Amino acid sequence: MINFFGAALVTFVACSAGMPALLGLLRVAGIYAIVPERRCFVFVLFGKVLASIDEPGLHFLPFKLGPLAFLVNWLGRCHVLDMRLDQEYLRSQPVNSEEGAPMGIGIWHEMYISDPVAYLFKNTDPRGSLAANVSNSTVRCLSNMPLGSMLVNRHAMSDTVRGEVSPKSHEWGYKLGSVYIRKVHFRDIGMIRQIESKVVNRLRQVTSAIKQDGANQVSIITSTAERQAAVEFAKAAAIRPQIVGESLQRISEDDDVAEAMFEVLETQKIIGSGARVTMLPKDSGLLGDLLAARSDTVNKSAPSSAPPPIKS
Repeated sequence: MINFFGAALVTFVACSAGMPALLGLLRVAGIYAIVPERRCFVFVLFGKVLASIDEPGLHFLPFKLGPLAFLVNWLGRCHVLDMRLDQEYLRSQPVNSEEGAPMGIGIWHEMYISDPVAYLFKNTDPRGSLAANVSNSTVRCLSNMPLGSMLVNRHAMSDTVRGEVSPKSHEWGYKLGSVYIRKVHFRDIGMIRQIESKVVNRLRQVTSAIKQDGANQVSIITSTAERQAAVEFAKAAAIRPQIVGESLQRISEDDDVAEAMFEVLETQKIIGSGARVTMLPKDSGLLGDLLAARSDTVNKSAPSSAPPPIKS
């Protein structure tokens, strides 16, 4: 059992430490190479490209490079290229509209490596050259456009730039993908301030016109209502004497009704006047004169705003 566990321990150590070392030696010796996803291995020996492998997976180099596979890692070089889609945004490319307005265009574009060998050896800076090409094409193709079209037709502008750049960029192994005009703006600060001032003034004019129109409508509605009310009040005032006269005529036909009505009206007037009323019994004699004389004496000694008592 001791021998068994000892052999197992030695095997485990050999597999965990020796196997990676052995695989590393085989990789350095040029026996195989593992290409990751969206990567490309370009093997160069003595200034000559031996092979370009962009298919992911395990590759045995002697089957692809021949006997030179054992020398490429020692005397040559392996270039690892990223084949994934990349993006870049160029801000405020200066162009002029047909009316002479200084404009700035922000353009966003995608790019990816289409030819690894051309990317490595035909241009020392393919990414910078592509950005310069996109910038030059934007300025060259989009200058002298009408300002209205420049602010609206972004899809057509994007297609124009892409059609101008793509053939030249492909020669360097760096192909242009989608192109999109993201932003179109004014570059002159003074022009921006003038436009803002005009917009603000126009908004003020429109606001004032709306307020004035509302005030005019309110005035029209108010004057119309007042005129109609005045007409109705005038009609009522005109027919009031007729209605009152007809009512009084019907009341005066019955003496009892007329007498009762006038008594009620007189009583309402007395109650509404706020005068003090003293009720005396019938055939009171000198009691009324005494009360009247007492009221006069009180009024002379202490003036009051209340009216004298009324004898009934």
